[in-house]
Amino acid sequence: MFQVILELPEAGTIKDKRRVVKSVKDRIRAKFHVSCAEIDLQESLCFAHLGAALVSNSAEFGEKVMRKALAVIEDDFCLRVHDSQIASERFE
Repeated sequence: MFQVILELPEAGTIKDKRRVVKSVKDRIRAKFHVSCAEIDLQESLCFAHLGAALVSNSAEFGEKVMRKALAVIEDDFCLRVHDSQIASERFE
């Protein structure tokens, strides 16, 4: 799973922010087959907090996919990553 806090400097309205956030979520879902949602900061105009998760039988594979998804966010969108965290959890 990963969590990322994004700054959207070009968003002038909440509607602009929602459009950008939807675009990010849709791209990540389609390209990496992960679950993705805005998990906090919904009312903030300039910031978004996204989370994504993937179920896999390999922690290494899951972490690799999450790193690639984060790289796509950083490289393909006009926004700034303020904080990100990638974690893999294992249940016995």
